[in-house]
Amino acid sequence: MKKQKLETFNKNRFFALPSTRLGWWAVALAFLFGLTNIINIAIFMRLPADEPWRQGVLPIYGIIMLACGLAAGMSGLAAIIRRGERSWIVWLTLVPGIFVLFLLVGEFLFPH
Repeated sequence: MKKQKLETFNKNRFFALPSTRLGWWAVALAFLFGLTNIINIAIFMRLPADEPWRQGVLPIYGIIMLACGLAAGMSGLAAIIRRGERSWIVWLTLVPGIFVLFLLVGEFLFPH
């Protein structure tokens, strides 16, 4: 009886690695979003605001960072819906996409 449960657990696609190329792309983009977010918090936000290069670099960096998060969420959703991906890692890639969507909707609804 125990062996049958273990075999069912191993065959479960939820705990496996992504099986589609689109799922791996979603994971890579979510990792890149997390890495760029950590770099942004650890390095760029600690610099003084009067740095001359900061005004030219940070907007582009922020757009690239948000695009990675949105692309991770969209490709993860496409992998789940269209390709039948069921890996937990791909489901986790929806978090950056939702975060970026909330951020963008909040900026457009309540600009500052």
